[in-house]
Amino acid sequence: MSGIAELSHCWGEYKAILKMFWEEIDEMRRKYRMMCWTGILLGAALFAAGCEKTSAGETDPVENQSVAAESEGNEAEREEETSAAETGFPSQMPSFTAKDLDGNTVTEDIFGEKDLTVVNIWGTFCSPCVAEMPELGEWAASMPDNVQIVGLIADISGDEDTKHHDLAVAITEKAGAQFTHIIANADFEPVMRWVVGVPTTLFVDKEGNLVGEPIVGAYVDGYKTFVEEYLNGL
Repeated sequence: MSGIAELSHCWGEYKAILKMFWEEIDEMRRKYRMMCWTGILLGAALFAAGCEKTSAGETDPVENQSVAAESEGNEAEREEETSAAETGFPSQMPSFTAKDLDGNTVTEDIFGEKDLTVVNIWGTFCSPCVAEMPELGEWAASMPDNVQIVGLIADISGDEDTKHHDLAVAITEKAGAQFTHIIANADFEPVMRWVVGVPTTLFVDKEGNLVGEPIVGAYVDGYKTFVEEYLNGL
């Protein structure tokens, strides 16, 4: 009987140890699950914060470096004689009906108002675009009577996109760039599909034809040089 009692006692101790073992395992599993969920939630929060910072109105440093590098590299590219057609751009601006920042309706008829229109395609997220805006505003105020500059904003997504719209208004007002800024819509797709970076500046004659070559990158002196040469050739 003593042997049976001893065996029963050992079995009881074994079950107690086994129970403690599984309790420890369960506790480790619980802690691991908590760590996993904490990591997932933290990662989601950081991801959301990152998306918010890289949306319009904020600046993505990597994207800015890319645009800035592209702007610097354009100096060599400008040495090449490249027509708009050779870069993929259509030979003529498309027909369009769009709104400007003030809510006014603008059509392709705007090009017929002047001998030459400088079309500056820009975005609210683009540091070089914003940086050149004050200079463009000063230039617009001193242009010859037969030349105008028009902004074409690439990153406002319809009437509901008040965030980017309000940001564009703030940028242009602060810069004193009080010329017409058109909100690009689907009508501009034949042109916008060929835009590889902003700012991109096009030159349009009074018939709506693209003249000269597009300039990619912030290069106001280059815009002015082309306008002067074009007017001298009229």
